[in-house]
Amino acid sequence: MAIQKPSEGTNTSVSKTSHSLTRRQFFKLSAAVSGGLGLSMNLIGCSNGQLKEDGSGTWQANAWVELTPDGKTLFILDRVEMGQGTLTGLTTLLAEEMDVLPESVVVKFAPAQKAYRNPDYGLQITGGSNSLSSSWQQIREAGAVIRTIMKKSAARVWQKDSSRFETSEGRVIDPDSGLSLEYKALFEIAANESVPWSVELKSPDQFKVIGKQNKRLDAPLKVTGKANFGIDTRIDNMLYSVVVRSPAIGGKIESFNSDAALKASGVRHVVEIHSGVAIVADSYWQARKAASLVEITWQENPLSDLSNEKVFELYRNTHENSDGESVVETGDLDALAQDSSIVSFDAEYQAPFLAHATMEPQNCVARVTKDRCDIWAPTQGPDIAQVAAAKVIDLDLDQIFIHTTFIGGGFGRRLTQDYVAEAAEISSKTGESIKLVWSREDDTKHDLYRPASLHRLSGSIDSDGNLVGYQHHIVCPKIMNWYVWDAAPAQFPWAPKAMYKSLAEVGLAGEGIIAPKDHSPVEGAEDYAYQVANVDIRYTEADAGVPISYWRSVGHSQNAFVVESFMDEMAEKAGKDSYQFKRSLLSDQPRGLQVLDKVAEMSAWQKPSAEGVYKGISVHKSFGTWVAQVVELQLANGDYHVSKVYCAVDCGLAVNPDIVHSQMESGVIFALTAVKYGQIDIEKGQVQQSNFHDYQILRNNESPEIEVAIIASTEAPTGVGEPSVPPLAPAVAAALFKATGKRFRSTPFKLS
Repeated sequence: MAIQKPSEGTNTSVSKTSHSLTRRQFFKLSAAVSGGLGLSMNLIGCSNGQLKEDGSGTWQANAWVELTPDGKTLFILDRVEMGQGTLTGLTTLLAEEMDVLPESVVVKFAPAQKAYRNPDYGLQITGGSNSLSSSWQQIREAGAVIRTIMKKSAARVWQKDSSRFETSEGRVIDPDSGLSLEYKALFEIAANESVPWSVELKSPDQFKVIGKQNKRLDAPLKVTGKANFGIDTRIDNMLYSVVVRSPAIGGKIESFNSDAALKASGVRHVVEIHSGVAIVADSYWQARKAASLVEITWQENPLSDLSNEKVFELYRNTHENSDGESVVETGDLDALAQDSSIVSFDAEYQAPFLAHATMEPQNCVARVTKDRCDIWAPTQGPDIAQVAAAKVIDLDLDQIFIHTTFIGGGFGRRLTQDYVAEAAEISSKTGESIKLVWSREDDTKHDLYRPASLHRLSGSIDSDGNLVGYQHHIVCPKIMNWYVWDAAPAQFPWAPKAMYKSLAEVGLAGEGIIAPKDHSPVEGAEDYAYQVANVDIRYTEADAGVPISYWRSVGHSQNAFVVESFMDEMAEKAGKDSYQFKRSLLSDQPRGLQVLDKVAEMSAWQKPSAEGVYKGISVHKSFGTWVAQVVELQLANGDYHVSKVYCAVDCGLAVNPDIVHSQMESGVIFALTAVKYGQIDIEKGQVQQSNFHDYQILRNNESPEIEVAIIASTEAPTGVGEPSVPPLAPAVAAALFKATGKRFRSTPFKLS
């Protein structure tokens, strides 16, 4: 009933080339409507893992691969494309084993459907950097099934043993005769073939595109303007809408006067919805101008006096009055405290609320009629979008159809579907097809932010300079407390709406028993990699009422900063080099050691830096991927400039190396933005930032040179969308300490 944390320790080697299908009907062939060949397949074994035919004989499949008569391959993508390269990555897997050109595959986004759920979460969401890892085996198997069947079909034509046949670019080739047949010429025969019990997957030395494919398959659509993002969507008879929301967090309407707005040019409707007042007009600009004419009186709000200072005051008071929940406890810290030769050091760290600031602001097109609702949205969670819409209109989930679009940046923001709910409610109440568009100000002031957090740490050093004791107490809210209200009902689509609230409440009450635990506050801290004999990690929940959600790398973004920075402090207290100190604590983590050693080599860590250049080093594992970074920075004009970042990554086998490079670079820029500028300020219950002038994004002239090294690996792929974010902040903090002699224990880092 809650999002589960992906497993990070169960990688499968790619050297395995044969896989036995566990169910006879894992795949099913059929003649496609178009006259081609269709293959239905269970991509990810979600839900109960069973594929069924309904009473009419229709095949209900998790995914559909169709080979069209003109030689194209149609592939339903069950994860969204938001710039992270999922479309290219998953298509590459299919193309490799089918032996077709990746660019010949036509990709369609999956509709909202139970069959397309992400197996790590039990929901149809894209997040957690797990698109490749969760589909690595199954998509390759699907391609291998088609390749095998095509060879068997060719064997019937040529009356030869298929074992000697080769395949390439959608053709079966007989190397003895030099004859070849296109797949499309074999469809009629292939449709009658039986599905093999086992398929032979290619070994890495046979790969043609995996590990080599560097073309972004979505690039031509994007550079020509043909890619349909949510904000590009237009339907017939569509009007435009904006919403006036409370300036204070959680504010509700007491009364409003819309007379002046209704007289404005182009305005059709002004209606109250759950989040404020919606204006519907012929154009976006007409709606936006009319919004300023609506007079609204807001109710008194319990959060109207909230500020950043009061948030952290709550956290500190909660910490003082609670021992918290034990997350990791090893050794005997009490006994350690009795040893007079042990020296202990304490520190407090903070992390602020952060906005997502996606390039494409929130938007949604909705058309609600008597018996159907259609939603066009850039969403990371189509099934959760169904629930969000169902809660505000008089239709059931099976009457709500989600049309997923390309997404102009997600970073976790589009896992929450508030903008979908608004659009559906506006369409339902006005009877119009509408396009809701948030302004940048709406997006910044009404985001669901990365949680702010407080950290109290203590480290103990023995007389030999070894770290022998480590304590970390985390205080912050739980994201699932905010997310569960739509997530729980989405996992039970059969449930009537009257049960939605109860499902969420049961999930929260049964966390860790009947529902998975929310690890977001402690991830990156509970699974710390360092070998320390005596450890106590604790978590205490405290929630000030500020709306929160998932932010790129989630808890790792805060906890890696805290853990790695504190380790840098401990290295200094022990009188040791930070690299060597961390290295000594990673003896049982060979992949972690490898990236740490690699980045030290890349950056010439052990050689003296140029005058005025200061270096910091960090290493962290998130989403199954190890990343180590070294930053170089200089001081100038009362500020600092990060001039270069070295980044070493072990993400298993790099399916698309250029995408891995891009995501490492992207994460560095994203994280450096937060390090230098990222902070949401709250005063009297209101978010103070509004646009890029006061919630700054890193500019081109501030961007560092980034050098990326991918560690060669035969392990199955792990995530790359988020893992380069966490190590950046502690590396910058370490370099700044060398430059200024000051410890930076809260972001953003300001020199004055």
